[in-house]
Amino acid sequence: MRLKRFANIDPIEQHTSLKQFKRWRQERIRRLRMKDYSFTVPNVEPDIAYLEDNRKWPSLTWVGHSTFFIQLGGLNIMTDPVWSTQMAFQKRLSPPGIPIDDVPPVDVVLISHSHYDHLNINSLRRLIGGRQLLVPAGLGAKLRKKGFIRVHELHWWESVMISGVKFTFVPSQHSTRRSPWDTNSSHWGGFVIERPASRSGKLASRPAGSEASTVKVSSVNAEARAETASAAEEAERLHPFFSGAAELERPLVADFPTIYFAGDSGYFQGFKEIGKRFPIDVALLPIGAYEPEWFMAPQHITPEQALQAFDDLSAKWFVPMHFGAFKLADDTPREALDRLEAERRSRSIPDERIVILPLGETWRLSGK
Repeated sequence: MRLKRFANIDPIEQHTSLKQFKRWRQERIRRLRMKDYSFTVPNVEPDIAYLEDNRKWPSLTWVGHSTFFIQLGGLNIMTDPVWSTQMAFQKRLSPPGIPIDDVPPVDVVLISHSHYDHLNINSLRRLIGGRQLLVPAGLGAKLRKKGFIRVHELHWWESVMISGVKFTFVPSQHSTRRSPWDTNSSHWGGFVIERPASRSGKLASRPAGSEASTVKVSSVNAEARAETASAAEEAERLHPFFSGAAELERPLVADFPTIYFAGDSGYFQGFKEIGKRFPIDVALLPIGAYEPEWFMAPQHITPEQALQAFDDLSAKWFVPMHFGAFKLADDTPREALDRLEAERRSRSIPDERIVILPLGETWRLSGK
């Protein structure tokens, strides 16, 4: 039986030839000697008690890389669960924001594609709960062979309803491979999570116009506050994005916001189409693993392209991801954030619309 191969919307050169790979590896040996990895994304004490008790209000917690713990519509949702301590012989740069044994029961797992930094079988097995897996077309058989039973495959633009929450699998520009023999044998994409009918709840605040409403997020206890303050002071010295992390103010979004999780993608016109089809409140977009751009551009957006995608989507808030956990390419977490900030200023985007989360912080999207 001939293996089905998936393709992108636009024909692109994937830059997967052995010659191109060798060129990148040779360049990387020289380039990484000059890189500074002293900056790491700070961790704050996760509010596990809140996450365990909350089944009513929307929240968003960044675990790291492309892993988010999302609470929406009474569901606990996990995206691309990866707790690996290393990736391709590179040690993890920052620990996960929530220890995997502390993760509350998970109802739905969203897998964007099969690359190892987005799909880790051991991490997936250790999650407790019902774990309904929503995966790209072509990936279901592999996961069932690993022992997972509740697996639902989706093609682009297909949707599934779970307990009143609608999940739609949307396009990205990428590829897949877990072995030399299965290139593009399963699809890739992102997910839009929304309430059907009236897709977005009543906004508690808006990013433009009048000053946005905010909610203060404090640490769990005095000891945690002290640890968080120390991490915040160090982070502020290294990068202004994380200033004041001990007592953060975050915008209120909606009682039932529409959330777009992009997975992994190069820049493509599909962002505009997604923005036309969905009124997105919060966009989770990658900003890392883009260098060298001649090699990575077909599959990974730069920070500047991420802001263009944010504009294409007409989203209200942007949460950066896919940086700070692994050395997948030649850029550093600091470089990604610096370029993002420079482009934000160039485009005159209000800084409150870019929500940079420390690892482990829970952004309570509704103020109730």
